Amino acid sequence: MENKVTLKIPKPLYDKLKVVIKDSGFNSVTEFVVYILRDLVSHKEIKGKNRELSSKEIEAIKKRLKSLGYF
Repeated sequence: MENKVTLKIPKPLYDKLKVVIKDSGFNSVTEFVVYILRDLVSHKEIKGKNRELSSKEIEAIKKRLKSLGYF
């Protein structure tokens, strides 16, 4: 079983995130926040390695952003 902790965020932010994830493919605000935090951490790790994204990685990011309504 995976270890988990509780992270508290302001209720107005939670409510806004619920609107953001509507019809995005995320099943919950928690799932979305975990995705964003993992992405942030991985970018930090990648930046530390001074590595550029491949064209395949860029296309995957664009596809995900499009599904979230950013393109």
